[in-house]
Amino acid sequence: MPHSTERPNILFISSDQQHWDTIGAFNEEISTPNIDRLVKEGMYFNRAYCSNPTCTPSRASIITGEYPSQHGAWSLGTKLQEDRRFVGDEFQEAGYQTALIGKAHFQPLQSTEEFSSLEAYPHLQDFDFWKEFYGPFYGFNHVELARNHVNEAHIGQHYALWMEEKGLPNWRDYFLPPTGNMDPSKTFTWPLPEEYHYNTWIAERTNRLLEHYKENDEHFFLWTSFFDPHPEYLVPEPWDTMYNPDDLTIPDLVPGEHENNPPHFGKTQEDNPDFSYLQESGFEIHGYTSHQYYQYGDKFKLSQQDKKKIVATYYGMISMMDKYIGKILDKLDDLGLAENTMVVFTSDHGHFFGQHGLQAKGGFHYEDVIKVPFIARYPSKIPAGQSNDAMQSLVDIAPTFLSFCNIEIPRTMTGKDQQSVWKKEKEKVRDHILCEFRHEITTIHQKTYVNERYKITVYYNQTYGELFDLQNDPDELNNLWEDENYLELKKDLLLRYIWAELEKEPVPMPRIAQA
Repeated sequence: MPHSTERPNILFISSDQQHWDTIGAFNEEISTPNIDRLVKEGMYFNRAYCSNPTCTPSRASIITGEYPSQHGAWSLGTKLQEDRRFVGDEFQEAGYQTALIGKAHFQPLQSTEEFSSLEAYPHLQDFDFWKEFYGPFYGFNHVELARNHVNEAHIGQHYALWMEEKGLPNWRDYFLPPTGNMDPSKTFTWPLPEEYHYNTWIAERTNRLLEHYKENDEHFFLWTSFFDPHPEYLVPEPWDTMYNPDDLTIPDLVPGEHENNPPHFGKTQEDNPDFSYLQESGFEIHGYTSHQYYQYGDKFKLSQQDKKKIVATYYGMISMMDKYIGKILDKLDDLGLAENTMVVFTSDHGHFFGQHGLQAKGGFHYEDVIKVPFIARYPSKIPAGQSNDAMQSLVDIAPTFLSFCNIEIPRTMTGKDQQSVWKKEKEKVRDHILCEFRHEITTIHQKTYVNERYKITVYYNQTYGELFDLQNDPDELNNLWEDENYLELKKDLLLRYIWAELEKEPVPMPRIAQA
């Protein structure tokens, strides 16, 4: 298909579990010069949200344009079924090349006869297979994958092959048993040399694909999917000491803030909380544990200095990733592709590093974990250097990409086409956000409705909930759910939540006849 300036290329860059307020352009305590460059040259959306604060459901929403309750990959440990329609399918039919480099996480680490998984043991370490397999995979005609965060034992697939090709035959020394033999008590400093880090691999392979597309004059939809700053908190030298822990602002619990919250909030502050009453599947419930302890490798009780070191390492991971995002942006410039390539940067969900006394993620729908950084750059189409308050959801990414490329949006997609907002032709196309979290079939099943001022969270089969006034209580310290002075507001928001649920139902075809 011939190129047209009206049909841009798409470069989608994502991080993993990045707090929305970790961009140097808005936070002077962290350095991200290349993400800042996107902020300067594009539009920053300060009210962007995930559809679910965990990886698989949120990532599946990105490529389907549907909510987890619609696409079916409702929790970690589930699989996005291959019978869905993916955004990459639409791009391929329109003549685009489609690729994913880095983290997929559309499938679980275990495989069954009914639900097979390429990302499961032992398949992810069947190197004879990965030497030959590069797709197709979920609408991408080319993939180069890995499954591990930092030193996890899940190392394998194309990343492990690359390390061997690059001259690191002892790569297992830098990963945990049973795959590798790294000491699990090692924290904060990852002895893996930077030249073999997955950031290096992702940038190198992304840039090679960009060169290939340029050489062959091909349109592309390319997802560059980084793994950081998802914990474990490990980063190579010199990034491990880039930040002085004592110079950083460390969020913490505000005494009494969980007194009016549902019981699972306060239990996270206990040393040995009992969450067995919520267990149905027998698998781990993310976040439902004591947040007083380091959760990775050898667990230990967190001191204040440990908490500072966590933030310093987390920031170091982001700054290192930023360096390699810069290498990709430079390659776009060098190849003359920047003018006709839309670049979008975001994360699959947010992260706690002390806010509300919490660490990592879980069923706590504070802004820290459901808001994400979000930047869109498209020279001459998206105004540069502007911040925008219009609400964005990760379910909007697929329909918006297709809209910019003049590709028909499938009726199955329930996200909003944001093209007119990104181009500043409309103020907004949505007035609310829906965020879902379901980790068990019945006991942990919640949904959150957010509008311009308020946020309300409901739990299946529970009378407790959350109601926050984000204007007067931006830190979300005062849950108004049981406050009698807000009963009318709660009734109104519950009704608006139901309307939002009704609105998001897909219409697979128009009505074409009287009967």
